Formats: sequence, structure tokens, C-alpha cells
Amino acid sequence: MTTHTDLYPRLIVSRPDEALDFYSKAMNASVIERFVDDQNRVVHAAFSIGNAVLSLAQSEPDWGLIDPMSLGGSPCLLHLSVHDPDQMASAFQEHGGQLVISIEDRPWGKREGRVADSSGHLWILSKTIEDVDPEEIQRRLGST
Repeated sequence: MTTHTDLYPRLIVSRPDEALDFYSKAMNASVIERFVDDQNRVVHAAFSIGNAVLSLAQSEPDWGLIDPMSLGGSPCLLHLSVHDPDQMASAFQEHGGQLVISIEDRPWGKREGRVADSSGHLWILSKTIEDVDPEEIQRRLGST
């Protein structure tokens, strides 16, 4: 049986160097590596945000790599726990991202909201503010 030890998303973006610049400025990301092919397409770049590692590749429809902007939106959410979601949401907006759902205290014990990065990927920026058990979360949400 195979044991899997690492999993990280590979974000597809139309302008990889602009995306790396955005992540560096808005999220204090550090570029780990960046590789281009003989046509100068970024085929892989890895970057870290805290202990998390993500990668990206340049949109290339012939390879089945289509960025969210070309699709009309992102089909998934990236959930990132941060020390200050309000500050990071502001940094997203300052560097070309958008606030999608305001950062607020939520009934499940998180202060969080949703932002879109400059490439159209959706992020939940979250901070635990209260430990809430599942039954209490369900009660607060108003359904059983």
C-alpha cells in the first residue's frame, strides 16, 4: 500500500510572475523555485506561506490548464489560517485582490471571510477566536 505524505495545490494562473509578486506582497509568501520551458512558460513555481507550500503553473489550455478568470470563477476555496484576517484581507485588496465576503466573527468560532486573489483564486482567511463544539455550532446556525 502506498503512503502519501505531501499534498499541495497547484494554482493555474494566466500571469505567473504577477501572481508570485501578488502572493509575496499580499501574503508575505516566499518563492521556493520557478521553472520555465523553452517557450518561457512557467511550468512550475513553488512558494511558501508560513508552513504551507503551494505551487502554480501558467495557464495552457492545450494541456488542460485553465485559470479561474478564463472559467468565470474558481471552483474551489483555499482555507488559510492567519494571525490577522482583517489585515491580510486589506493587503489582498491593496495589491489587486478583492473582498468577496467580509471578515466577521462567525458562529463556528472563527473570524473569517473570503477574498479573491489577483488571479481569481478564492481564499478563506480565518482565525480561531473561540473553541465551539459541533452541537453548539449547529445550534447557533439555527437548524438541527
